[in-house]
Amino acid sequence: MAKAGQETRGGGLEGIAAQLPKIGNEPGGKGLPPVHLWNPPFCGDIDMRIAGDGTWFYQKTPIGRLALVKLFSSVLKREGDKYFLVTPVEKVGIAVDDAPFMAVELALDQNAAGRVLKFRTNADEWIEAGPGHALRFDEDAANGGLKPMLHVRSDLWAKVARALFYDLVELGEERDVDGKAMFGVASAAEFFPMAEANALKGLI
Repeated sequence: MAKAGQETRGGGLEGIAAQLPKIGNEPGGKGLPPVHLWNPPFCGDIDMRIAGDGTWFYQKTPIGRLALVKLFSSVLKREGDKYFLVTPVEKVGIAVDDAPFMAVELALDQNAAGRVLKFRTNADEWIEAGPGHALRFDEDAANGGLKPMLHVRSDLWAKVARALFYDLVELGEERDVDGKAMFGVASAAEFFPMAEANALKGLI
């Protein structure tokens, strides 16, 4: 992988991509490289950034090829508040403005567990909300409302697009949670509270 200060040598963006494990070539769930097992030495930061809307930039230019975004996202690792691209032998730091993924499409499915909410990320990965993939609703400091987040894997989350948030509200219901009336949404037999029912109006 290109190290800090060496990004333009060896083919730039394509050179970095060529040094990464290809999706599906490594053991690990869903054909993704087992980055959680890798703890390589840090080799510096590179000029790569994920913007608040999920767009990936390299040297301040958007990465337009979905295949590259999928490849880079497959080797993304979070440690504390920092994000890295990793291989078994080295890691480089990248900047993430908000969340590393965006959930951009919502589909409804029905199975033995009941209704399932399925989200497609900007890396073209489908995630089913439920056990192992929680929905949470953070306070949005920018507007005082709620910011829905979907767990993707490890310590990586996707911000749910605003239009999909309104869909989730439409699908929501009120339930008793630990003695409180909570408004939230159910998926795969799990209930994800958004807020107390009597406080929700001011948060949407």
